[in-house]
Amino acid sequence: MRNDSRKWGTLVIACLAMLMLSVDLTVLHLAVPKLVEDLAPSATQQLWIADVYGFALAGLLVTMGNLGDRIGRRRLLLIGTAAFGAASLLTAYAPTPELLIAARALLGVAGATIMPSTLSLIRNVFTDSAERTTAVGIWSSIGAAGFALGPLVGGALLNEFFWGSVFLVNLPVVAVILVAGLAVLPESRNPRPGRIDLVSVPLSFTGIVAVVYALKEAAHGGAGQTAVIAAAVVGVVTLAVFVRRQARLAEPLIDVRLFRNRAFSAAVGSTLVAMFAMIAMSLLFAQYFQLVLGWSPLAAGLAGLPGGVGAAIGGSAAAPLITRMGRARTVALGMALAAAGFALYSRVGLEVHYPYLAATMILTSTGIGLTFAVVNDTVIASAPRERAGAAAAISETASEMGGALGIAVLGTVLSSAYRGGLELPAGLPAGAAEQVRDTLGGALATAAALPGELAGAVAGAARQAFVGALQTTVLTGAGILAVLAVASLFALRGVPKVLDETPEPSRA
Repeated sequence: MRNDSRKWGTLVIACLAMLMLSVDLTVLHLAVPKLVEDLAPSATQQLWIADVYGFALAGLLVTMGNLGDRIGRRRLLLIGTAAFGAASLLTAYAPTPELLIAARALLGVAGATIMPSTLSLIRNVFTDSAERTTAVGIWSSIGAAGFALGPLVGGALLNEFFWGSVFLVNLPVVAVILVAGLAVLPESRNPRPGRIDLVSVPLSFTGIVAVVYALKEAAHGGAGQTAVIAAAVVGVVTLAVFVRRQARLAEPLIDVRLFRNRAFSAAVGSTLVAMFAMIAMSLLFAQYFQLVLGWSPLAAGLAGLPGGVGAAIGGSAAAPLITRMGRARTVALGMALAAAGFALYSRVGLEVHYPYLAATMILTSTGIGLTFAVVNDTVIASAPRERAGAAAAISETASEMGGALGIAVLGTVLSSAYRGGLELPAGLPAGAAEQVRDTLGGALATAAALPGELAGAVAGAARQAFVGALQTTVLTGAGILAVLAVASLFALRGVPKVLDETPEPSRA
């Protein structure tokens, strides 16, 4: 097979794998009502069903990225893809909540092998800087588009089939990746890998999962909870011990010297911020479309498609814009576009003007897609090629933490503004009032059990308060993104437009 064909074939397979993962991250939310009706999980089990996938994924990314550098990225991708297919089958037909949680955990483990493998394979087959930047831009835009496609795919399947169908859809994709991967993907690995430090693995897993857990729980019940504080302390202390250990090892799990490279560290930070914005936007508007406007999951999924279009535009524009403007200005432009989009979202109301909303969605997602493409390319190009898997894992871990941070920060703003703006009608029972104040979903469920006029008043007040809270939240997000757009100009200043093989940093 000609080298050019193999390069672009590798990109297609990497994009297909990334699309499968990003769709899977969002598709479960739509399946929850049918899943709850069928399996009757407890409230605690529902939380674990929703979160265990992300915990396993985030906690094992660093380990799996290093494993790919050692045993081969192609081998790990194919093993992980086969495991992902098997876990999808187990998830779809799980007969009890306990088995569903276990199957979702296996999905997260398998996903952790796939994510860094795809990006590190791209790093190793695209040796030309311009081609690599273009390839990473395409890969990033496909991943971002998957978040928009997830609700659409899930809505279409759930309209016709049982809740497990949202996982069975992975199986034909897995088959294509395995067959094409065996024929097309080249193998690559670190020629001098050394051994994986077995103490570092549980340290990284525990630290990352504890931090992500603390961020998610802070979004639900506030940062002052005992469990949140305890998890945050455990996470920070464990990660500090982990980093200190890496600095002393001859063959570390993460080469902390990479963070002395300003291009690498600034790009990782920008990745966190971009995911912060994307996850927050996705969750906010899923609630707006379905709970405020009353649209079906399928209609809500279709409404989110312009986000995928914008992500594709931003990813494809990255390479030419880097050539013209440089990396710092291109990242700043991406964040500025996202900030402008968030500010324009503040005009949403109880009645939707969809053309305006779609145009704003395209603007926002173009900025996020552009940022993702540049920072992902900067991360993997700033690290030595033999450490591509570990570098890709760091970038993906930053994405996971950014998503949790976005939910925690903007989710807290949304909840506080909702409660502060809610004006309850007279005659509402005391027990019902607390449920109405908790969330919009709880308010609508409570209203459905009330007498006619009171039900309408409660639902109307809750929707009005949510829209006001949404406006406050997106303006907060716009301010954060605007500040970070300026910060990226300084953080990435001086990073060259063309990043080729980078010498390994010298020890201090």
